[in-house]
Amino acid sequence: MAKRYNKYFAHKTTIDGHTFDSAREAERYCELKVMVKAGVIKHLELQPSFPLQDGFECKGKKYRPIIYKADFAYTDEHGEYVVEDVKGMETDVFKLKRKMFIKKYGDQCDFRIIK
Repeated sequence: MAKRYNKYFAHKTTIDGHTFDSAREAERYCELKVMVKAGVIKHLELQPSFPLQDGFECKGKKYRPIIYKADFAYTDEHGEYVVEDVKGMETDVFKLKRKMFIKKYGDQCDFRIIK
């Protein structure tokens, strides 16, 4: 069987028992771990989920909820809640979910894209 490749050429990487979708995401995890140890950030979360739209039914058809799963979330040194997504390429789906996320949660957190 031929090895399957990610269409964006990302390589899954495992660190501390967590599998990340790309080497860059794993690298950012290591950077954030150092920041936690240094006391710069706290409450590091991996892949937190945020509901963007509830599921619903219309004309007998059920529609699943829309969920945005970020790469990381934490509290910074100023007490602000930060949500991060590591991106090599921004897909159309990501751009749409980012807009929905900012509309719903933008006043409650600082959203950052890490390249």
